[in-house]
Amino acid sequence: MYRLSITITSLALIAVGVAIIVRTGLVGGGLVGFLIGPLFAAAGLGRLYLMRHR
Repeated sequence: MYRLSITITSLALIAVGVAIIVRTGLVGGGLVGFLIGPLFAAAGLGRLYLMRHR
């Protein structure tokens, strides 16, 4: 159950990060959106990586 909840949370973080990047691009860009989006995606990917390699 724990691993499933980590996986779901990680995928949600990745989806939010991608959505922030896409939305920022659609409204004409902005430095904050292009910085925050990849950070969310990286957090999700990092969680998945650590869960798989521990």
